[in-house]
Amino acid sequence: MNDYLLFLLGVFPLLVMIVLILKVKTPIHYAVLITLAITLAFAWLFWDTPLQTLGSAVGYGIGKGLWPIVIVILGAIYSYNLMIKTGGMAVLKDVLASISDDKRIQVLLISWCFGGFLEAAAGYGTAVAIPIGILIALGFNPLKAAVASLVANTVPTAFGAVGIPVSILAEQANLPVTTLSGVVIVQLALFNILLPFVIVAIIGGGIKAIRGVFLITLLCGITTLIPQYIVAINLGAELPAFAGSLVSLIVVVIMAKSRKAPTEPAWRIETAGESQGLHYSGPQILRACTIYILIFVFIMLCSPLFPGLKASVSQLASTFHFPLAHGSSLPLKIEWIATPGVLIIIASLLGGIIQGASVPTLFSVFFSTVKQLKNSIIAITAIVAMATVMDISGLIASMAHTMVDVTGGAYLFIAPVIGAVGTFVTGSDTNANVLFGKLQVMAADKLHVDPNWLAAANTAGATGGKMISPQSIAIAVSATRMEGQGDKIMSGTLKYCCAYIVGLGLIVGLGWYLVMA
Repeated sequence: MNDYLLFLLGVFPLLVMIVLILKVKTPIHYAVLITLAITLAFAWLFWDTPLQTLGSAVGYGIGKGLWPIVIVILGAIYSYNLMIKTGGMAVLKDVLASISDDKRIQVLLISWCFGGFLEAAAGYGTAVAIPIGILIALGFNPLKAAVASLVANTVPTAFGAVGIPVSILAEQANLPVTTLSGVVIVQLALFNILLPFVIVAIIGGGIKAIRGVFLITLLCGITTLIPQYIVAINLGAELPAFAGSLVSLIVVVIMAKSRKAPTEPAWRIETAGESQGLHYSGPQILRACTIYILIFVFIMLCSPLFPGLKASVSQLASTFHFPLAHGSSLPLKIEWIATPGVLIIIASLLGGIIQGASVPTLFSVFFSTVKQLKNSIIAITAIVAMATVMDISGLIASMAHTMVDVTGGAYLFIAPVIGAVGTFVTGSDTNANVLFGKLQVMAADKLHVDPNWLAAANTAGATGGKMISPQSIAIAVSATRMEGQGDKIMSGTLKYCCAYIVGLGLIVGLGWYLVMA
């Protein structure tokens, strides 16, 4: 069959999914299930994939979607819900609100630093909804709060929900996770520095707002970037976003507290000094942070930093084989303890008890979290199954070869756009990597480019699509209570998204040809 026809057939299911989600307004889990059915039919009819292979690909994809992806998201949202139940999240909100009466510093603290931490720990919209809520409570303009928080919720999403987007991409593409993590941060380095200035300008109504907070804004970006890179190249994908957000949070707090000059009236938040955070003791604050502290500690203990312990817990694992038609199989390894999702759940249970939650409360919050995520669980497992079918059948290979043949060396400049489209459609950096990560690696092989470079371009591009994803916009609308005004939020964010993707395309393309090649 003609290569271009195969390309069109390969793209068709994805176009159907886009139309179903964006035009027909079909719930994502239904849209993905329909797309999976079309993909299975095409793989059987046009790529001659045996039914046994298709069945095993679906089973493998569902298993891989559940473990480790769903278990991480479940653990992350469970920890967040439990902190709301115990009051720990309210304490953190108040403490942040008490640090400065300058709204430019507050947007750095809340949208960038705390938002980045929430993305690292939970993801799934918490890093948009919570910062917006705090900013509005402090008297910020709802539209500006929404746009600033959506722009801030970009770079951290590459390692959001305990690094699962990059971890899954590395596993799927058979790439070293530490190398891939480092390359992702290199490609996003400029945005780590620039975006704090952008969100200050958004809140302040223009670049004039940067005057007087230039140094603290610059250090906010630098102290996010450097720890991320050091942790990524040494420990992998789970902890970079934690490290970057925590270090930048500490630096911004110290600099905010050490400011001597009074805040100019144009930038002052009148309600900030009224926060109850001024009355919390050290032990109260430490107790409120217990769950997140334990998550950080447990994941670090099971990281390459402690190889003996990591090897021990990794032994508690099972491998399941899904047989293919020609004698081989798809092996699915499940680590029962070492996976980040299980560590998060254990940390949440222990931290919840320390924060005063009863055993019935621990279980009721857990089961309500499962119920809350049921549609997302269906969507994630179906999309991983679909990506597995696309890979096993050769559908992704057909698409990659044709795209490279048509664009040639210019493909490097548009590689991030593919990742951005994936997140725009699915609302998830992880899903974008599951869908298109293998395509990028195949394109890299055809172009004789380091596969880490193009795989990283996919996840970096996916962070840009996040800020205008319909799911993100819907979360922002709910948080601001601007019902029926999602178009205003999206139009306010769109220009930043376009600049982000264009800039990233130049970084990926020129970075390879001028520096890496």
